[in-house]
Amino acid sequence: MSGIMDILNSEMGRSIVSGVADQTKQPKNKTQDVLMMAMPVLMAAMKRNASSPEGAEGLLNAINSKHDGSILSNLGSLFGGGVDDNVMQDGSKILDHVLGSKQRNVENAISVKSGVDAGTVAQILKVAAPILMGMLGNQAKQQNVNSPGGLEGMLGGLLQGNSTQGRGDQSFLESILDADGDGSIMDDIAGMAMGGDKKDGGIGGLLGGLFGGKK
Repeated sequence: MSGIMDILNSEMGRSIVSGVADQTKQPKNKTQDVLMMAMPVLMAAMKRNASSPEGAEGLLNAINSKHDGSILSNLGSLFGGGVDDNVMQDGSKILDHVLGSKQRNVENAISVKSGVDAGTVAQILKVAAPILMGMLGNQAKQQNVNSPGGLEGMLGGLLQGNSTQGRGDQSFLESILDADGDGSIMDDIAGMAMGGDKKDGGIGGLLGGLFGGKK
């Protein structure tokens, strides 16, 4: 299975990077850096939420009812003249549901790692979230996923099934999936985003503390 990084490196992914860069008035390379970190972060958080029956059912319903992948069919329309406010509001709701109170910490961690200010990272995430949901909708249709168990497996496959090795992608993905085994993904995201371990006492550890330990 193709992973999320492979999708971002595809022709469609390059169109997304270009559109988001135009929307946020950022260089394409910086926008790509943010998306390369943000998409797996969001997907890992979705996988965490989908580990409960209620969370999996909610995500599956969202995919089936609204995020069926059609947003990817006309990216020119999505980005032409600026992303519609309805899409941005949808992205904001998705982020609130997926990240909750950890959203600001995620934005700050990605900001420090990418060199893009946190406010712009927040805008990129708002655009990225509906697009990611569209990707999941596409994958669900292709794999005929119609059960909570199948959904969690699909998310895991997208996180792990990456052929690309550039930009430290593989270590990024390994770190995001609760590398320290403490049951909390979000603190590992902080350590990963800062290129360190939350236990090393460095800035990665500091941000890991901001995310908190076990829930």
